[in-house]
Amino acid sequence: MATDETEEDRKLPPDARLDSLEQRLERAQAVEAKRTGVREPSPGTRIAQQAFGHLVGAPVGGAVIGWGLDSLAGLAGRETFPWFTLLMLFFGFGVGVRNVMRISKTPPGAGS
Repeated sequence: MATDETEEDRKLPPDARLDSLEQRLERAQAVEAKRTGVREPSPGTRIAQQAFGHLVGAPVGGAVIGWGLDSLAGLAGRETFPWFTLLMLFFGFGVGVRNVMRISKTPPGAGS
């Protein structure tokens, strides 16, 4: 019976060719990162960018949806402006704050 090719067979010694390939690949990636000037952002910076995006994007998205609902209500003959816009703006702000609280509880190395 054939075994799964992706499983590591613990009885065999590690392959020196694979170790050499991994080392060469790491060196090549380091040289390429140095050449292009691309560096990995720190986890704190990544979290701050996500938090800013949620605190800005959620209220703006909510306001746009509310404006659309106000426009649809206006087409139906009801003048609701700015009630749906304000309601969805505050709802979006609450969602943004909730997302930031969720992000702040996540360890920096977890997730992508």
